[in-house]
Amino acid sequence: MKAAKNYKFWFCTGSQDLYGDECLAHVAEHSRIIVEALNKSGVLPHEIVWKPTLITNELIRKTFNEANADEECAGVITWMHTFSPAKSWILGLQEFRKPLLHLHTQFNREIPYDTIDMDFMNENQSAHGDREYGHIVSRMGIERKVIVGHWEDPAVQQRIASWMLTAIGIMESSHVRVCRVADNMRNVAVTEGDKVEAQIKFGWEIDAYPINEIAEYVAAVPKNEIDTLVEEYYSKYDILLEGRDEKEFREHVAVQAGIEIGFEKFLEEKDYQAIVTHFGDLGALKQLPGLAIQRLMEKGYGFGAEGDWKTAAMVRIMKIMTAGVKNPKGTSFMEDYTYNLVPGKEGILQAHMLEVCPTIADGPIGIKVCPLSMGDREDPARLVYTAKTGPAVATSLIDLGNRFRLIINDVECKKVEKPMPKLPVATAFWTPQPNLQVGAEAWILAGGAHHTAFSYDLTAEQMGDWANAMGIEAVYIDKDTTIRNFKRDLQLGNVVYR
Repeated sequence: MKAAKNYKFWFCTGSQDLYGDECLAHVAEHSRIIVEALNKSGVLPHEIVWKPTLITNELIRKTFNEANADEECAGVITWMHTFSPAKSWILGLQEFRKPLLHLHTQFNREIPYDTIDMDFMNENQSAHGDREYGHIVSRMGIERKVIVGHWEDPAVQQRIASWMLTAIGIMESSHVRVCRVADNMRNVAVTEGDKVEAQIKFGWEIDAYPINEIAEYVAAVPKNEIDTLVEEYYSKYDILLEGRDEKEFREHVAVQAGIEIGFEKFLEEKDYQAIVTHFGDLGALKQLPGLAIQRLMEKGYGFGAEGDWKTAAMVRIMKIMTAGVKNPKGTSFMEDYTYNLVPGKEGILQAHMLEVCPTIADGPIGIKVCPLSMGDREDPARLVYTAKTGPAVATSLIDLGNRFRLIINDVECKKVEKPMPKLPVATAFWTPQPNLQVGAEAWILAGGAHHTAFSYDLTAEQMGDWANAMGIEAVYIDKDTTIRNFKRDLQLGNVVYR
């Protein structure tokens, strides 16, 4: 995985000095215990760092600015153990620029009925203090995540873990640089967009290069490096000759090995984390990048076909977000191709000409060399397989002219009924929630693209939280979607985000 930084999260506890030093000592002790327990839980993908109790305007402001300056700090978790006057938080919150989580919890799980007195009430009043703090954050219009529940509850810990992944996506968004090899596919609308606005909104840098500039890197790859990588391919994947001469087959595979090495050298040298290609502009390349792009995605690079830089950036962000997931099932670029409309068996066959990430594969992965009608080049090598089953999320970031919208669809990936022996590409098959008819109609009404950034390891909530942090519209297509309500949501979005 082309990884991000070693991110950590700061835990900041709010209080005040009204109740004396003994109370403050308890506050510090309790917050330390919570942080230690969360770190030892085995649930969180990143470490939480305890910070001293915040009780003054000056200390709050200083702490938040230190968090801003710390490159490894991916966000701050705040909790008000006692009452913390919220005006003390204003300057710090105004200057804070990273993801914010408001953990609404308390140290004790249960009211100590037999011993509770006013000292206990004053010291343990998160129900009071968190409302005061929550008010000022809302009044200031600051985007944050709110999680409610006892800190020992597995469900609460899992929600914190989930938010951490979203926070990483927010942080890494400003580090995404997309290399555009040539331009967008001619006359296609949805892959276009405002690159300047994307940099303002998301922090993305989207730069174009002539195809032959990157092709020079491919041509310069030494033969011994290509041979070594081809041997890796042959040892890792099933070789599906299907009647082709083995020597000729290997030569075609070697072309993709050269593309993989050359592209990766170019991307590393120029510090890009995502790439787009276009079959209509291949320059000196002998093949459309297929196996090579699939392998780069597996290493953590984002990708979008036909110049689709928005999807390439989203794939990169979603791959970074899932880097902390235990036993991930995979994240990939994907495209809607064709329907199965048989009642009770409805679904959408997902694939692309070549470029689907092998992280989503279920079972053996093979290499095939087959003709491609597009691109006017020799037969490209590609990895072929079928995708895993289970719940997943498909997203589409679109440019509506005056704003961006992220469309988020819960889908259920399934096995196809029968093999497809003549289809030489990697495939997935899914039914969108709540069903194909409503899901597809809602997707089209929202303006969703035919390309998606797809993951088994992320949720609609996480992707919606990312969109909220970016200040863009998010629309959800899920089990509760009805067309009547969905149209109303789109109308409201037109008012709120215009």
